Amino acid sequence: MDVIFIIIGAILMLMGIIGSILPVLPGPPLSLVGLLFLQFQQEPPFTTNFLLFWTTITIGVVLIDYFIPAYGTKHFGGSKYGVWGTFIGLVVGLFFAPFGIILGPLLGALIGELIAGKNSKQAFKAAVGSFVGFLLGTLLKLCACLMMTYYFVDALL
Repeated sequence: MDVIFIIIGAILMLMGIIGSILPVLPGPPLSLVGLLFLQFQQEPPFTTNFLLFWTTITIGVVLIDYFIPAYGTKHFGGSKYGVWGTFIGLVVGLFFAPFGIILGPLLGALIGELIAGKNSKQAFKAAVGSFVGFLLGTLLKLCACLMMTYYFVDALL
């Protein structure tokens, strides 16, 4: 039965890493559940404090990921249109991977700001802020998922 828990956990860890880049999958929560699957083994590898720590980190990362693009947009003078444009651009960009994942949020924020009535210079500045926020959020999620994957692999060795 331990082998089944390890396989399911490993699949969840992989999905978590992928989900930290793709917005359709909740990356850090999937990785956390992957860690939790190892606890179902006959000899659980993690302490309760360890799992509570990673649960707190996961909640924090998920919350920060929602706010950081908006903060970047606002910090660079953008509006809600830029934030929504970033998200829509990312979703559309998924169909044009790998470059679409990078250019989609930037172009989406730019178009959103132009729709909001900003001039091209203001729209581009806000788009850069939204894009920087998106990249930082993605990096944060990826780091959290990779750290959980490290602990997952370490527990197996």
